[in-house]
Amino acid sequence: MVPVPVPELSPEASRLLVSALLALAAGLLLLSFLPPAPRGGPPPAKKMAQIPSGHVHAENLGAGKAIAVLTSGGDAQGMNAAVRAVVRVGIYTGAKVYFVHEGYQGLVDGGDNIKEATWESVSMMLQLGGTVIGSARCQDFRTREGRLKAARNLVKRGITNLCVIGGDGSLTGADTFRAEWSSLLAELVKGGITAEEAKKSSYLNIVGMVGSIDNDFCGTDMTIGTDSALHRIMEIVDAITTTAQSHQRTFVLEVMGRHCGYLALITALACGADWVFIPESPPEDDWEDHLCRRLTETRLGGSRLNIIIVAEGAIDKHGKAITSDDIKTLVVKRLGYDTRVTILGHVQRGGTPSAFDRILGSRMGVEAVMALLEGTPDTPACVVSLSGNQAVRLPLMECVQVTKDVTTAMNEGRFEDALKLRGRSFQNNWNVYKLLAHIRPPSTKSGYTLAVLNVGAPAAGMNAAVRSTVRIGLIHGHRMLAVHDGFEGLAEGKIEEISWERVGSWTGLGGSKLGTKRTLPKKYFEEISINISNFGIHGLIIIGGFEAFTGSLELMEGRAKYEELCIPLCVIPATVSNNVPGSDFSIGADTALNTITTTCDRIKQSAAGTKRRVFIIETMGGFCGYLATMAGLAGGADAAYIYEERFNIHDLQVNVEHLTEKMKTTVKRGLVLRNEQCNENYTMDFIFNLYSEEGKGIFDCRKNVLGHMQQGGTPTPFDRNFGTKMGAKAVAWITGKIKECSRHGRIFANTNDSACLLGMRKRSMVFQPLTELKEQTDFEHRIPKEQWWLKLRPILKILAKYNIELDTSEKAHLEHITRKSVSLESSI
Repeated sequence: MVPVPVPELSPEASRLLVSALLALAAGLLLLSFLPPAPRGGPPPAKKMAQIPSGHVHAENLGAGKAIAVLTSGGDAQGMNAAVRAVVRVGIYTGAKVYFVHEGYQGLVDGGDNIKEATWESVSMMLQLGGTVIGSARCQDFRTREGRLKAARNLVKRGITNLCVIGGDGSLTGADTFRAEWSSLLAELVKGGITAEEAKKSSYLNIVGMVGSIDNDFCGTDMTIGTDSALHRIMEIVDAITTTAQSHQRTFVLEVMGRHCGYLALITALACGADWVFIPESPPEDDWEDHLCRRLTETRLGGSRLNIIIVAEGAIDKHGKAITSDDIKTLVVKRLGYDTRVTILGHVQRGGTPSAFDRILGSRMGVEAVMALLEGTPDTPACVVSLSGNQAVRLPLMECVQVTKDVTTAMNEGRFEDALKLRGRSFQNNWNVYKLLAHIRPPSTKSGYTLAVLNVGAPAAGMNAAVRSTVRIGLIHGHRMLAVHDGFEGLAEGKIEEISWERVGSWTGLGGSKLGTKRTLPKKYFEEISINISNFGIHGLIIIGGFEAFTGSLELMEGRAKYEELCIPLCVIPATVSNNVPGSDFSIGADTALNTITTTCDRIKQSAAGTKRRVFIIETMGGFCGYLATMAGLAGGADAAYIYEERFNIHDLQVNVEHLTEKMKTTVKRGLVLRNEQCNENYTMDFIFNLYSEEGKGIFDCRKNVLGHMQQGGTPTPFDRNFGTKMGAKAVAWITGKIKECSRHGRIFANTNDSACLLGMRKRSMVFQPLTELKEQTDFEHRIPKEQWWLKLRPILKILAKYNIELDTSEKAHLEHITRKSVSLESSI
């Protein structure tokens, strides 16, 4: 090669060249440290939160707008989560957000009662009960003069969006306020505000969220605060049950519900009460005889206690009140039982909100902000509601009117209409209770032989599902068999007939009374077939997690070789991981989630008064990040690492920097959750060491692996009720399927739809063939390919103050409340 001569550079040119090269090197070095797609940046489109609103960039949606949030009427646990979400999402969209202290009274009085909220002003609110911004009954707002003062206070601050969290009275007042807005402005222009101010406040948007422990508002399956109230009630019922058994007592428990029996009804289902009194369905005229016969039969069956649940508004067919003392007098006089009355009162309103209420309040708050900022002069005032597992918007006054119609129907003695107007969810619960309310089933078995077993890891609520399955099966006239130790027990013949009395107290017990194993059935096909034949089993109800799903698929494969396996089977998902395809929820996941949330509260509280500290907590779930994500929402986490949303060292760096900035504020605590299988290399110790090193001099770290405590404990009201309804529905389905597959006294089921999984999907419970669910499953990682809760991940990040883009392309149109009657068969 011929060398190419290099021209000689002057000293000045050499200096400039060296400077340029150094600048280039520095730039390349800086780029190497910058994440290509930060954790706080836009996630992939398929994982964007699909929060209803227009197809706009949410960060610009609220620019130049102002939102006021108030809580009115009674207080309810979870209200603070809703307030927090409204404030933070409102600020995220670019809007100004104001607290209105002391409800409508604060709106009328103005002054310091209306204050601009900041991001930090709603920190450490999630775990608090009640409402930190106060609530009050306000007579002034009922007058036009009071509403005129309230309008002036809003106009002077440029507030044209009002979010009201309260009951039907509070929401009705908000709608009246909006209807009068134009005339109020016209009156204020004559004295009090300028024409320019009136022009800027030409219309008022109203969005409501229902905060009421009674769950008495029609149009929503659950109101904020109801689940927490049920937690308080069940804690007391469980405590009373132990003393009642010790002394062989009868307890009459009065719960809240002046006009609505929801709390009483769900309590009765969740504790297996002997009787429940609710205002929507008064007992027959001879109810005293029926009640005494029921209590006597229960005692003769071996029970050492009786539980009677009474809603405070309970009445008979003629509108006469049925009080706790009336019932006590009856039981003592007729039966001579040692009887006690406990009136729970306002303890039901207090305490820490449940995980469900925190997540519900957060989701409703996000939806409320989007509905407000989309509002136009023609948009009717709406209320954000929950239908199944979906957030929906309904016209506020339609819901208020139906709620009033319920009261009217009860006053007129039209109790069947009142039940229908309460909605599908209420009816479903009532129908299941009525089925389980038999004194004892007939001793003769005229039906089929059904076997029930638990498969996989234990989960709180399994026993409630088994109890419901056994008792509903006996009511149908079936012979019910209990299989111990899962598929292994089915192969080894660990099968026994199970009675009505045997499962009587199982509803509130955690774990699995039948015993459960992860063993799959494939290697036991011959033994299982022999036992199915020997015990004359016509159908299987399998309650468990991912192993229950995969094991049932194996049984279907075995049908080709073993004719005895050609029987209908139904899988009921029960696992803390919530990773079974075909269902949004699994029995046991709610209990585990509450355990994690409560632990996070205590861990965060342990840092009170200490220096800046970040807690890193590992949750269960296998490869499924449900527990980590939802506990992150309920606990106010700064980050939640999961397998489904891949992360790298750059993402970890962004999180550390985020926490570093957070520690410069008045908030001195951080919470990071890690799903146990989120990444094989970024282990708990790795993340802990990284945070500890990077946080030196700024914050210190603590770590906690929760482990198997998440699988234990007493089941929550949700898991007890969910398991009870799932068991009832499964028996009804399998009974029909056996009849369908019966030919000349012989059962032969080999079609795909003869083996189904019962799951909750969006708004209803559905049976889905296991073979169809195979296509929706990632078997390697034991998770569904599509998981609904991933859409909530961006909410978690926004509430933690990450600057991310929120996909708002899926718009929730305003729906209308439906008034459908539900038949007994379709509702269980």
